[in-house]
Amino acid sequence: MNEEKQRKLAIICSKGSLDMAYPGMVLANAALMSGIEVHMFFTFWGLDMIVDRKMDHLKITPLGNPSMGMPNLISILPGMTAMATSMMKKEIAKLDFPPVREFLQMIVDAGGHLYGCKMSMDMMKLTKDDLFPGVERVLGAMEFMEISEGAQIIFI
Repeated sequence: MNEEKQRKLAIICSKGSLDMAYPGMVLANAALMSGIEVHMFFTFWGLDMIVDRKMDHLKITPLGNPSMGMPNLISILPGMTAMATSMMKKEIAKLDFPPVREFLQMIVDAGGHLYGCKMSMDMMKLTKDDLFPGVERVLGAMEFMEISEGAQIIFI
């Protein structure tokens, strides 16, 4: 009997800036559209993507980011983070990608699974009540290892 094994993708989101939120969501969405099972694990600063009070306020900083093409001396000026964030949000909107909250809801609605990291949440004194309602569970690393067994793993 030739049974096809269900493909699985596990995405570990470890950074909570606006520019680091989209790669994981875009990959999760593409995988779901391709019929691939998706599990997203949010750890350390990646939790900002799913903390209800923070997820709508992610920022990008030009400071220390050589790809922004802005000298660090200029990057430290007041308002530069707000300007960079505004510019990136405009570009994301032009590409017709939704804001973080809406994008994560689309992923959940399409069958994707979202998990918060227990250790990181304990460190940051967060509970499940602090998280976006689409987060399925809070897991320890060992539980995520079980869930992601056999998956292609991407660390962002």
